Amino acid sequence: MPMKGMEQLLVTYRKVKRQLNPRLEIEGILITMYDKRTNLSKEVKATLDEIYGDTIRIFDSIIPLSTKVAEAPVQGKSIFSYDPKNIAAERFTALAQEVLQNA
Repeated sequence: MPMKGMEQLLVTYRKVKRQLNPRLEIEGILITMYDKRTNLSKEVKATLDEIYGDTIRIFDSIIPLSTKVAEAPVQGKSIFSYDPKNIAAERFTALAQEVLQNA
């Protein structure tokens, strides 16, 4: 389940912060491979909002599930050169703008 992986990641983050890098910070949670047609995607997003929404920023930019994103590296390209008009490419651009606005 995706949430179990998130908890394990946070345990690792806390350990690294405590033992190796006390200045380490989480910029935010990025939801990827999101498919608005499925209940699982909706439930995961709702759970993330509920559990972490008050303590960790959840990016507004959500990266949708896209076959083109998986195909791009096979072709030795980024999604931006492989299919720049793909919705995932547009969302990655929006994410970059979102991050830069809060830098």
